[in-house]
Amino acid sequence: MRNTETAPLGSGGAEAEARTLDAADPGHRHLFLVPPAEGGRYPEVAYLAGNSLGLQPRATREELLADLDAWRRLGVEGHLEAERPWLPYHELLAAPAARLVGARPAETVVMNSLTVNLHLLMVSFYRPAGERTRIVIEDSAFPSDSYAVRSQARFHGLDPDTAVVRLRPRPGEDTLRTGDVLDFLAAEGHTVALLLLGGVNYLTGELMDIPAITAAGRAAGAVVGWDLAHAAGNVPLALHDWDVDFAAWCSYKYLNSGPGALGGVFVHERHLGDPALPRFEGWWSTEAATRFEMTPVSRPPATVEAWQISNPPIFAMGPVRTSLELFDAVGMPALRERSLRLTGYLERLLDEVTADRPLTVVTPRDPARRGCQLSVRIGAGSANELTKRLRHEHGVIADAREPDIVRFAPVPLYSTYHDCWRVADALAATVEVDR
Repeated sequence: MRNTETAPLGSGGAEAEARTLDAADPGHRHLFLVPPAEGGRYPEVAYLAGNSLGLQPRATREELLADLDAWRRLGVEGHLEAERPWLPYHELLAAPAARLVGARPAETVVMNSLTVNLHLLMVSFYRPAGERTRIVIEDSAFPSDSYAVRSQARFHGLDPDTAVVRLRPRPGEDTLRTGDVLDFLAAEGHTVALLLLGGVNYLTGELMDIPAITAAGRAAGAVVGWDLAHAAGNVPLALHDWDVDFAAWCSYKYLNSGPGALGGVFVHERHLGDPALPRFEGWWSTEAATRFEMTPVSRPPATVEAWQISNPPIFAMGPVRTSLELFDAVGMPALRERSLRLTGYLERLLDEVTADRPLTVVTPRDPARRGCQLSVRIGAGSANELTKRLRHEHGVIADAREPDIVRFAPVPLYSTYHDCWRVADALAATVEVDR
């Protein structure tokens, strides 16, 4: 890995050093549209909020307009005659989505949004019975996941306050140790129906040990699912080989497919075609070859497409397809390597800034235990107010999670070393030194 020892932040050479690093390790910023800055002395923002909403790829607009033009020219005949026919359009996304998460095409489908998909998957995979009734999540799970699992417990007639177990870090720590998850499963796994954790925690940026936890959960007899909202497109994944039961993710963060973009679903092939597994069904759940026979009974295929319900929204699928093609072209191994370099560089800059200010990086320091997000806890004031000042005074866009966490995501596709330097420089100028 390239040596990126940093010059002191306040030295005249620190910014020049960032520019030099960008020349040697440029990434793919030219493929994206970067918003103009509303403050500071640079024309474009330093955009480190891709863990909340990714930037727009330059190719998205033209390719989306091409799909719209097919509707203008062909009307209903576009289902079969468009350059990218609408009827099988979702099939264009299956293979690249599978490559992104380490799956097989038959195990992967793009559909719906994340929480809708989690509910559809829990219809199949949360089957409480006897003493095995509990759902295990992390205490700092994204609120939508908390709402979803609690409502599933209520749907089954259970008390969510007892059916949902929230695993907490040790006192005085910010992140959940893998060993503590494994110890819980060894002691309590016989009561767990479903283990549903975030692959990368949205708040702290911690990358969980997905293969180790999956193996322990399945050994304990639980179904193991993963919310990969902050992992897909951020870290390499191997869902099939890790023997994960199911997973779901969104496409508007690291996958840069636009606000509210369609999510993705993985179901391991051992569950495909299982007639005993309950599912909700609809128009798109039946075999494509017999769909227009208009029979009243579904004939679901032995693929993850059996979990589809409605016909796919073509104009929402287009940006996902464009993004997945970009990931195929660049490759997750190369992105991960650049992510390690870029995030490590930002970490070293933040070390200097936080040394004498009321700021603490809560993301694990071990690069193997994180993606490209560094979360900073502020010791005074509001996280929202700090991000507003960073944006309007310095042209730095970061993401606040109240009350005291500011998240910085140097996304390897389009973030630069100079962006990272601007973050550290802006924090140093905005947050006063401890007296």
